[in-house]
Amino acid sequence: MTTQNSNKLLDNQISSVSPPAPGELSPENREVPAAYPKSAEIFSHNRRFIPGGVVSVNRAVQPEIAFVKGQGAHVWDADGNQYIDYHAAFAPHFLGHNDPHVTDAVISVLRKGDSLYGSGTTELEGRLAELICRNIPTVESVQFLNTGSEATYQAIRLARAVTHRDHIVVMQGGYNGWHDDVSCNLMTPLDVIGLRVSPGEYPYIPISAGIPFEHQKLVHPVNFNDLDSVESVCQKYSIAALITEPILQNIGIIKPEAGYLEGLRRLADRYGFILIFDEVKTGFRHAIGGYAKIAGVTPDLVVFGKAMANGYPIAALGGKKELMEWFVHPDPAQRVLLAGTYNAHPVPTVAAIATIERLLMEDGEVYRHVERLGQQMQKGLEAIFRVLGFEAVVARQGSAFCIYFMDHCPKDWHDLAGHHDFGFDEQLRRGLIKGGIYFFPIAAKQCSISSAHSEEDIEVTLGQIRNQLSEMLR
Repeated sequence: MTTQNSNKLLDNQISSVSPPAPGELSPENREVPAAYPKSAEIFSHNRRFIPGGVVSVNRAVQPEIAFVKGQGAHVWDADGNQYIDYHAAFAPHFLGHNDPHVTDAVISVLRKGDSLYGSGTTELEGRLAELICRNIPTVESVQFLNTGSEATYQAIRLARAVTHRDHIVVMQGGYNGWHDDVSCNLMTPLDVIGLRVSPGEYPYIPISAGIPFEHQKLVHPVNFNDLDSVESVCQKYSIAALITEPILQNIGIIKPEAGYLEGLRRLADRYGFILIFDEVKTGFRHAIGGYAKIAGVTPDLVVFGKAMANGYPIAALGGKKELMEWFVHPDPAQRVLLAGTYNAHPVPTVAAIATIERLLMEDGEVYRHVERLGQQMQKGLEAIFRVLGFEAVVARQGSAFCIYFMDHCPKDWHDLAGHHDFGFDEQLRRGLIKGGIYFFPIAAKQCSISSAHSEEDIEVTLGQIRNQLSEMLR
């Protein structure tokens, strides 16, 4: 991999922590502000009051576009430009923006006068809990939070309490939230982490300032699809938990190799650690029971978010009842604190109920529909690559896909970072945005099809990709 690509990877990792400073991006990568004049005005105003002008710094990307409306598979910006959306706000909009079934449920609960009470329980949170537990065999008991990061934080804390151990294992290239245990080794350049290590671990490379060095010693990054390295770490440390996305979807679509997830289950049983599946991205998008149901592997704890409520802020932590009961352990010294003023707020709670009900309709027709669209997209892309002579592959799971400019689908971060053409990827994404197709403009990021997309949307998208690649060849 070239030094230029290595620097791009480091920028991508850092961009998850802080927005680009003025002049940080090279002129060829900075969008001319005049292309989006009203968006530029909004960004200029917001920077006066918000650091970087955005409230989640991973939204600080080029070109700077301020969106004002989303409906179905489309979004509109402040300058009136319309896009077919494959970003889906980092993937929660599985039913499309403002799905009528979900929107009607939210309006109904507001008109009924439901409110945030902050005392006791509610009928809504009980309905949602039953809906999840009855439809997801791996979840015997469940708690609700507001974000995926909160849920993974609680899962790790619970694992440490139950095992009376401190060390955890995370995946190189995985993303499990913003807190100290997992804010590391996101898209780390190979010249920073070095050559492949197996069996063994990589140094903790923080993606945020403010993480105590002593805490970093408790976290052990290994490559995905590497059971030998997991066992090696377990033999050196008392591991409380291993947390992983069952598919690495923060860096596109990197699937588990045959036997990998089953191997993690066996190692968890052998060494006594808690196996946590972070299904914030994979859950509900690939199946009601998440990717764990597809793989036939039962984690000890599982985290859901994003597609669970089609864009409304809620997350769930569930799993074995014997573990979840530690949140109400009779011994205060053993009890794990779980608290949150906005947990199970009626608006996102009813949105989650409506979303899951919608996914269950017609025996899961939504999943069959998006699978057909995913196949259409993949076959169309592969045909374009053949005709134009591009070395590229499409990695896909149902409605989620990613184009890799390399000769095979990557098996882990090292494989991806060493072979994918990151610069070419970003060039394509920026060109597509100008053509009305919104792929998030960071290389190797997942693209998401919603049930609101149509066959025509896919064909229009394929046409734009064909045009952009032809132009880039010239």
